[in-house]
Amino acid sequence: MIRLGVNVDHVATLRQARRGREPDPVAAAHECELGGADQLTIHLREDRRHIQDRDLRILRQTAQVPLNLELGLGEDVLGVALEVRPDVVTLVPERRQEVTTEGGLDVVAGRVAVAEAVKRFHAVQVAVSLFIDPDPAQLEAARAVGVDRIELHTGTFAHAFQEVREPAKFDRELARLLQAAELARVLELHLALGHGLDYRNIALVTSLPGLEEVNIGHSIVSRAVFVGLREAVREMKRLLV
Repeated sequence: MIRLGVNVDHVATLRQARRGREPDPVAAAHECELGGADQLTIHLREDRRHIQDRDLRILRQTAQVPLNLELGLGEDVLGVALEVRPDVVTLVPERRQEVTTEGGLDVVAGRVAVAEAVKRFHAVQVAVSLFIDPDPAQLEAARAVGVDRIELHTGTFAHAFQEVREPAKFDRELARLLQAAELARVLELHLALGHGLDYRNIALVTSLPGLEEVNIGHSIVSRAVFVGLREAVREMKRLLV
């Protein structure tokens, strides 16, 4: 069974649009749990555009499933994460101008900084995953800095799926994911996928070798507008069987 991590950042985005109290991403997270989520995922950005420190701290105390915290390498968010100690941290690239994460972390270029962050989290018994592109050099660098789990960026694959006039591009991106999944197994890296996955394209990646987990946010929160969060999570869970 592939684990489903549900990202509730978009609930926080809606709250922050009015700088009010609702909808509360903490309450949304618990609805996801009731729908069968295996993990809760949130991204604490340096500019705090959606998830706030308060959300992280309350979820750490109340979540009934593992809490996966996405964050960049800025000292501010690293310090908060080291204090709160979620079950897992996923190191991601971060640019203030981006609407959402646009690609994977460049572990090859940033090996020293990434390795230092990994060392700091391991020292307080927090598991570390790296959000990377499906590129062999990035997978090998991930193993070299001491992690045993990765999350492959599936955004390019998801965009190619939507571009029906370019089937060759889609085939190429799916092949990249397959190659990366096979290499992850050789390198003994636990494998997750995330970004752009939805109710239509998920069936195309569930058979990747060694896949253990997917993290999905926008698609589930969008579906929840019509059917509610519990049911939206249940519908996605059924597609992962």
